[in-house]
Amino acid sequence: MKILITGGAGYIGSHVVYELIDQGHDVTILDDMSLGLEENIDPRAEFVKGTTHSGSDLDSVLSNGMDGVIHLAAWKAAGESMIDPGKYAHNNLNGTINLLNACDRHSVKNLVFSSTASVYGIPQYIPMDEDHPTEPINYYGETKLQIERNLKWFSELKGIRFAALRYFNAAGYDVKGRIRGKEKNPQNLIPIVMEVASGIQKKMEVFGNDYDTHDGTGVRDYIHVNDLATAHVKSMEHISSTYENVLINLATGEGHSVLDVINKAKEVTGNEILFEIVGRRDGDPATVVAGSNKANEILDWMPQYSDLDTLIRSAWEVYK
Repeated sequence: MKILITGGAGYIGSHVVYELIDQGHDVTILDDMSLGLEENIDPRAEFVKGTTHSGSDLDSVLSNGMDGVIHLAAWKAAGESMIDPGKYAHNNLNGTINLLNACDRHSVKNLVFSSTASVYGIPQYIPMDEDHPTEPINYYGETKLQIERNLKWFSELKGIRFAALRYFNAAGYDVKGRIRGKEKNPQNLIPIVMEVASGIQKKMEVFGNDYDTHDGTGVRDYIHVNDLATAHVKSMEHISSTYENVLINLATGEGHSVLDVINKAKEVTGNEILFEIVGRRDGDPATVVAGSNKANEILDWMPQYSDLDTLIRSAWEVYK
C-alpha cells in the first residue's frame, strides 16, 4: 500500500515508518519538524516538509494515489494543553479536520489515528477497557476524543474507514537500534529517568509516594514503541481489507510503579539515579492499567517488547 504518515519524523512516527517499510509498504512522510528529528527518518521513505494546516501541502502529497493515511501529527503535552488550549485546538483539531477534508477531496478512504488513553480520564475500574467512560481531565485528551467523534461522523457521511488507537504510556526505542535521536522535551517518566542516568539531569522528582500501590508511587502501563508500530500497520491492513472501523486500546495489562522503573534503570545502567519525593500532581491517579483483548481479537496483536527490561535497555542504548 501507499501510505502517508503525518508526524512521521516524530518519536512514535519514525518507528511506525520503519515498520511500514519493513512490511513492504511505500511510505511518504509529511512533517513540519517542530518535534521531528531528521536523523530518525527512514532513508527508504519519501520525506516532505509540510503541515496539516496547509491545504496545498496536503493536496500535493495526497494527489499521488495514497491508499491510506496514518495520522500522528499533534501536540501532546497534557500540562501545556491546560495553559495554552488554543495551541492544541489549532494543531490537533483544526489540523485533523483539514486532513479529513483533504482525504475526502482525494478519495483516500483509510485512516489510522493516534489517539490516547487520556480520553478516559480518571480510571473508574482497572484494567480499563474500550467501554470505560470517556471523561478527559486535560484538554489534550479532549482534543483526541473530539477527533474520534469527528472520525465517526466522517465515516458515516463520507465513507472514510478508521482505526482509533488509544495507547497508554509509549516508551523504549527501536530494538534494532536504527532510531538514535532523542525525543525533544520529553515529558514521560522513562526518558526523564534516562536523562538522570546519563547525566543530562542531576536528579528527578517523584510525584507522591503515598498512593495505594505496592510501593506508594504511581503505577502505569508502559507499551514499547515497536509494539505500537506493529499495531499501526496491522490496523491499516485490517481496515483496508475488512472495511470496518476499529477503536482499540494498546496496552499490556501490566503496571510498573515509578520506583520499579527507577530500580530497573539502576540495574540496567549501573548508575545511581538521584530522585526527590515531592507532592502529588493534581489529577494523577494511583494506577492506570488497561487490557488489549480487543486488539488481540481483531488484529491478532500482542506486545512483544513491552517487558520492563526491554523498555529500559532499548532506551539506554540511545541515552548512554
